[in-house]
Amino acid sequence: MRLENVVKSYGRGDTAVRAVAGVSLEVAPGEFVAIVGPSGSGKSTLLHLMAGLDLPDAGDVFVGGQRLAALTDDAVTVLRRRAIGVVFQFFNLLPTLTAEENVALPLVLDGQRLRAARPRARAMLERVGLAHRAGHRPDQLSGGEMQRVAIARALVTEPLVLLADEPTGNLDSHTGEEILALVRATAERHDQAVVMVTHDARAATHARRVVAMRDGRVEREDAR
Repeated sequence: MRLENVVKSYGRGDTAVRAVAGVSLEVAPGEFVAIVGPSGSGKSTLLHLMAGLDLPDAGDVFVGGQRLAALTDDAVTVLRRRAIGVVFQFFNLLPTLTAEENVALPLVLDGQRLRAARPRARAMLERVGLAHRAGHRPDQLSGGEMQRVAIARALVTEPLVLLADEPTGNLDSHTGEEILALVRATAERHDQAVVMVTHDARAATHARRVVAMRDGRVEREDAR
């Protein structure tokens, strides 16, 4: 994952707000990077640009060596589905599906039959310690279990990069610590890059590198 002098603004004229103002950043395979900063610093916008959910006004985003701006919308969708996993604060699990079916969903959307996708989904649930909850729906799971399912879903396609947007925001501190330890161990074991946006200084200590943003710019970087 690489960003080169990325710029993103919203609005026009005197009301324009430059959310990201010339950010360059590279995240190596297996590296866990936390992006921190106050509200309005540009960290969530930067994550959306990394995910291909939005395109920069200037500069470039590269995923797996591919420049997102050079791809068609369909190609970006395929790349995002196969090479980028995203974990959200609010889990975003489908309530009518079991844990196993939620994890299998990205594979089904990519053209696999559910029957063929189930074994891989079950294996991923086992990796996050939830194989015994495979048949449970989200309303039968705790917050920590739902986030584990969301992580399994994000990783089931074996993406190059995992993007996490406040992944512990809805969890108690103990469960949050477990989730972050799981994310870090998974990234290191499978050589996946992880970028986490967080306002929680304690959560950021799990990262190998912390990037602090303010007013759309990188204010400092600290390696651990």
